[in-house]
Amino acid sequence: MKKYLLYAMNGKKMCFVHVLLNALDLKEAGNEVKIIFEGEAVKLPPELAKEENPLYKKALDKGLIAGVCLACSHTLGVKDDIEKLNLPLLNDMNGHAGTRPYMGSGYEVLVF
Repeated sequence: MKKYLLYAMNGKKMCFVHVLLNALDLKEAGNEVKIIFEGEAVKLPPELAKEENPLYKKALDKGLIAGVCLACSHTLGVKDDIEKLNLPLLNDMNGHAGTRPYMGSGYEVLVF
């Protein structure tokens, strides 16, 4: 079993769908997988939740969502929306979501 952190930066939904597809595929293959929303991608959880995106729901149900960057959520005006979704706001790297804790735990980081 391998460990993967999918670090999503791109705020385009079409690109993020591929993060979800890859995360679910890697999980199905028996790997440990986590997803972090960073940069413009922090705007996506409210949109995906509102449209009841089935891939997003499946990733949530499987516990793949590690959290969302606090600083970017605040800057891009979605912090309250993220809190309403009960997603963790991550701030371990100067207010942003860092990769170091995952790398230190043996995760391979994939940036999208």
